[in-house]
Amino acid sequence: MIVLGVIILVIGLLVDIPVLTTIGAVLAVVGVVLAILGGTGRKVGGRAHWF
Repeated sequence: MIVLGVIILVIGLLVDIPVLTTIGAVLAVVGVVLAILGGTGRKVGGRAHWF
């Protein structure tokens, strides 16, 4: 999710489309938050692992 967010963020900046920039930033932030919560061992959405 982090990689997808960064890709969409870069595309939004290059093409100058604010909607893509916003969506990319939100995806990147959510991905980082979920990665941090998962790394601390905290269950996210009732699951300890997403694989």
